[in-house]
Amino acid sequence: MSIKRIDSVPMNASSPIVNVRISDADNAAIVFDTSSCLVLPGFVDVHVHLREPGFSYKETVATGTAAAARGGYTAVCAMPNLNPVPDSDEHLAVQEKLIRENAKIDVYPYGAITVGEKGEEMAELEVMAPRVIAFSDDGKGVQSDAMMREAMLRAKAQGKIIAAHCEDNSLLRGGCIHDGAYAKAHGLPGICSESEYGQIARDLRLAAETGCAYHVCHISTKESVALIREAKAAGVNVTCETGPHYLIMNDSMLEDDGRFKMNPPIRGEEDRLALLEGIADGTIDMIATDHAPHSAEEKAGGLRGSLMGIVGLETAFPLLYTNLVLPGIITLDRLTELMCTTPAKRFGIPAGFENDCYTVFRTDTEYTIDPQEFLSMGRNTPFTGWKVRGACALTVCRGKIVYDDGSLPRRREINQ
Repeated sequence: MSIKRIDSVPMNASSPIVNVRISDADNAAIVFDTSSCLVLPGFVDVHVHLREPGFSYKETVATGTAAAARGGYTAVCAMPNLNPVPDSDEHLAVQEKLIRENAKIDVYPYGAITVGEKGEEMAELEVMAPRVIAFSDDGKGVQSDAMMREAMLRAKAQGKIIAAHCEDNSLLRGGCIHDGAYAKAHGLPGICSESEYGQIARDLRLAAETGCAYHVCHISTKESVALIREAKAAGVNVTCETGPHYLIMNDSMLEDDGRFKMNPPIRGEEDRLALLEGIADGTIDMIATDHAPHSAEEKAGGLRGSLMGIVGLETAFPLLYTNLVLPGIITLDRLTELMCTTPAKRFGIPAGFENDCYTVFRTDTEYTIDPQEFLSMGRNTPFTGWKVRGACALTVCRGKIVYDDGSLPRRREINQ
């Protein structure tokens, strides 16, 4: 079936339409009744790990994008910590082929900043620039000031963003969770906040010096918010993201289970509140999941012995809608900006209703998050058992149905 959206009634978060019409090749249309639902622009996630090539036992392009579609996403940006790392024309081509053959929604690859993400030699930035969304060594902070300055200058010359995972390796000291009350109470090595915000401060100085478009990945500390707020006021070309888990959890909620281990870690309550303040005043531009699936074995070592990372594509909207929108902490329109409008604009991604990218959520009933129902191969979520509202019923990407749970009332009509 050749599918496209033909309904011309304007849609937005505050005024959902009653019906969505999808035409097929037989001069007919499927009409979905969305009168009891939220119809929203398709979400854009600029920070997702699809794990292919190299780690298909964790996730594949097919399963990761299916999970994204189920979460209401119509575009994702795929991080470069792969095997081979997309650091050259040849290596990027391996990832591009997998995306072309398997992606269910729009996927935009990142190019690595350095060869193998090792921080020792610059990757082929100029060669990759026309085919990547931005440059990042995600999972690893660029330790050398000179290397980051060169990367910014070369990215600027290509009109590309540097998206930085900010982490000073010299300050990690074997930490596994936030260096806070839970770590002290349980005798666990902590990850200090300065390991994040110290490198952000350095990068902001370099961004001001070079004029590079700079984006900070997954911020988690109150100091990071303050630094970025100050840099924006000074005219630095900087945006940033945080994740759902940093906005609705603090380290008092941790358990000694690999499901609660991610990088950066869940911080203290003061940090969470500062992030919410950054959401409110516009310092934080977007919410990204940092979807990072691992195998059950890799997450079975508790907080000390598990790999870092959690999945988030299928839970982001219901968690944020339930815990931020329904209590009145932010509006639905603001959440839509954070999950679609701003990331799409910053990264130049076609999205929203004008590109026939939208999603439909049922919010009338509460349900319990069960990772065994995920379409993602990853099950590593700290939100198992949480009760939420906002189940995705339908996602349409560029006029094509990419997810349909079958719950919406529908009928078939012959087009006149």
